[in-house]
Amino acid sequence: MERLFGAQCDPKQLSPLTLAFVGDGVFELFVREKLVCQGNCPVNKLHKRSVEQVCCGAQAAAAKKLLPMLTEEEAALYNRGRNAHVGHVPKNAKVADYHAATAFEALFGYVYLTGNLQRLRELFQLACEALDEEDGQHLMEK
Repeated sequence: MERLFGAQCDPKQLSPLTLAFVGDGVFELFVREKLVCQGNCPVNKLHKRSVEQVCCGAQAAAAKKLLPMLTEEEAALYNRGRNAHVGHVPKNAKVADYHAATAFEALFGYVYLTGNLQRLRELFQLACEALDEEDGQHLMEK
């Protein structure tokens, strides 16, 4: 088991929204590290690129790519996250995308808290492939 803080924590006992709270930070750290490793550039450009990848629309698109690759346990957790009662949906987000993004974040939080960094890296790679496909489609539409 490998985590940053390392305190005892049973992710199976946590609510999906608590897992999404952790997963949001985990996914954003992955995205930021990826962007920085791609090359040095101005911080405002890094911020803009990271926001494009961590927004609920992008996470919902990545979730679609991940769903067929999930284990039974991960799929069950994803469904719990998708069905969680969120307080509100931001006005610029589609309800379905927001629920999918919450599920996506809950999945990342759960896998991180289990300490399975190898699986987390696999899921992130699949998410990156989905984000790259999404970027390609946006470029073709313009």
